[in-house]
Amino acid sequence: MADMCGRYAASRGPEEIAEAFGVRHLEESAVLPADWNVAPTKEVYAVLDRPLKGSDDPAPVRQLRVLRWGLVPSWAKSPEIAVKMINARAETVHEKPSYRRPFVARRCLLPADGYYEWATGDAEREQEVKGKRKRPRKQPYFVTPSDGSVMAMAGLYEFWRDPSLPEDHPRAWWATCSVITTEAEGTELPRPAGNEGPRTLADIHPRMPLILPPDRWDAWLDPSRTDPEELRALLEPPPPGAVRAYPVSTEVSNVRNNGPQLTEELAAPEETTLF
Repeated sequence: MADMCGRYAASRGPEEIAEAFGVRHLEESAVLPADWNVAPTKEVYAVLDRPLKGSDDPAPVRQLRVLRWGLVPSWAKSPEIAVKMINARAETVHEKPSYRRPFVARRCLLPADGYYEWATGDAEREQEVKGKRKRPRKQPYFVTPSDGSVMAMAGLYEFWRDPSLPEDHPRAWWATCSVITTEAEGTELPRPAGNEGPRTLADIHPRMPLILPPDRWDAWLDPSRTDPEELRALLEPPPPGAVRAYPVSTEVSNVRNNGPQLTEELAAPEETTLF
């Protein structure tokens, strides 16, 4: 079972993100277009605390950086591993070889409007159509903060040196990231009167990205915090009702589709179609 779908929406500009997270430094190149269908290997915004490049001051500064989604460990022989490294499980992030070093030294927040997840359960059941076994198309849901605020997904980042390029080449170093995930069980969703939708996020999918509330941002980003157990204590799911989930068009299932219409709420899940 995959940790999460690997797709989210990020339409906020750098200035809005900087204000929300108290960013003090914006990279000149940190300008990405609004994206309502962010997929693995794309460039994404990340908020992190670290000394400024080229500065003599060792004090960490809150920055907005552009990273590539899909972590490439520093010891990797090739960046091709990135597509398998989009998620890091909260339960084992402190001990896995690919993640344990960045967990204690290179943590970040990945701003989002929300993320997409495709419902499992009944959608997994095969159906017989004209004598052939078929699987119904899964219904996508959009999960977003109930109050409309920015979603801060806990992440890790890492640097990888491309040995095939000279040191001064602009692409000699890769800056990559991964989203930390956790169990969705117990994450209750608000249910308006008459709503027959999912009661918890686990009704949609058993895993979810680890969403951190503002009161944990400073502690998570602080590079001076290196005790694994203290850091793991920060990885708690959001409180009940903090996020809501609603069905959206299956257009989001195709990564080539983009635009704000992908996050528009449907009155009910789309009629099941078959591959």
